Amino acid sequence: MQSSNTFGRTFSVFALIVVTALLAGCGGGGGSSSSSGSSSNSPSAASNQVTVTAAQGLEGVANIPTVSVTVCAPGSTSNCQTINNVLVDTMSYGLRLVNTAASQVLGSLAVETDSSGNQIAECSLFADGYMWGTVRTADVKIGGETASGIPITIAGDMPSSAPSSCTGRSIGGAENTASAIGANGILGIGVAPYDCGTFCVDSARDSNYYSCPSGSDCTQTTVALANQVTNPVAKFSTDNNGVVLAMPSVGSTGSSSVSGTLTFGIGTESNNTYSASEKLTTDSYGDVDSTMVNSSYSGSAFFDSGSNAYFFVDSSLTICSDDRSFYCPSSSTTRSVAVSSYSGTSTSSTVTMTIANADTLYGSGNYAFNDLAGTGVPGTVDIGMPFFYGSTVYFGYDQTPLGGTQTPYVGF
Repeated sequence: MQSSNTFGRTFSVFALIVVTALLAGCGGGGGSSSSSGSSSNSPSAASNQVTVTAAQGLEGVANIPTVSVTVCAPGSTSNCQTINNVLVDTMSYGLRLVNTAASQVLGSLAVETDSSGNQIAECSLFADGYMWGTVRTADVKIGGETASGIPITIAGDMPSSAPSSCTGRSIGGAENTASAIGANGILGIGVAPYDCGTFCVDSARDSNYYSCPSGSDCTQTTVALANQVTNPVAKFSTDNNGVVLAMPSVGSTGSSSVSGTLTFGIGTESNNTYSASEKLTTDSYGDVDSTMVNSSYSGSAFFDSGSNAYFFVDSSLTICSDDRSFYCPSSSTTRSVAVSSYSGTSTSSTVTMTIANADTLYGSGNYAFNDLAGTGVPGTVDIGMPFFYGSTVYFGYDQTPLGGTQTPYVGF
């Protein structure tokens, strides 16, 4: 880990061109790393729900919500593997798994190829590194829902290292192992149906994707939408227009473990009726407009379960001495950010963020905190996992790339 207090690892997935999340936390949830056979997702109230747990996890990182995901060879109901400790990330799009975590089913997942028969690989950029691996086709099952034959990324399975056009755009090293990520994979369920969209369709120079003859000598290439790494929820046969993440409240000193519910679909079942008081339209990748109340700087904000803290810039807050990624005020305090619809409409709300001393929180021995905050990027407010405790947050999907009319939004 980056530091001894293990809150660290400023880490988040984001689309290569649409750089939306620059600081976030990453880690794993409780349970074993993997098992074969049918799904072992925790029992939940309905087939369109799955249990989300934030606990000590694989690497002891705070505020890491995880689920179990079952991956099958396309069309098979028996050649499957259930993979636990997969990070739930509302600001990335698509399923990315570490190759060793998916080892039992990996040989049955065909690598996607281009028109010349060359392997397709993807460079997924993170805040502190990159994920590099093949794009493969799989059936993905979560709870009682299935996305059939969708592209996913398998990290760390390439015979050669990532090309310089990938590594040169990263501020850190490879994140291709469970220990490096802190989880067995990342489940991107943000508002976009595809991880790169038209950027990777129109320009090889702007693409996350690579054509790799014999798995090496990789060069950037364009990839059609249908062949891009895909948000599994958007490809469910039903309950595919969004997700609802509901987590219980935690006290000011945190909790050792909490479990909530991820519900698929919005307004499609009796258990996912929209009931939020606030609804903000976002851009295609989940950003809204924001203004920090205390300093009045304006920019963007996003609601990111893949970030283990609130991340923003505030020079008046004391930085922790052990891990300078986090704030350590002498006593608990608050900061507020005004968030409004990306479209520029008058719809707006205020989010109040509580900030406690990160060193003190870690000393409690807990792993779920609603008051953990860290340093961010000027002009950007990352409303991370602390916001989700005691909240029900809705992410409505951008369905226009799929021929629908719904545009993206977040509700809370």
